[in-house]
Amino acid sequence: MSIEAPETVVVSTWKVACDGGEGALGHPRVWLSIPHETGFVECGYCDRRYIHESFAAAK
Repeated sequence: MSIEAPETVVVSTWKVACDGGEGALGHPRVWLSIPHETGFVECGYCDRRYIHESFAAAK
């Protein structure tokens, strides 16, 4: 039995909001800032990874 990899979303902004995307089954909305050094951030609730578009080709 394998665990499905968390979703990865490419975004054009350096600050994103995550609510789990499941409507009532999601999680509280949190705002995440993408560090300019790494180009990505992961949500602490659902592990969804947000990658800034300027780093998307490198990942």
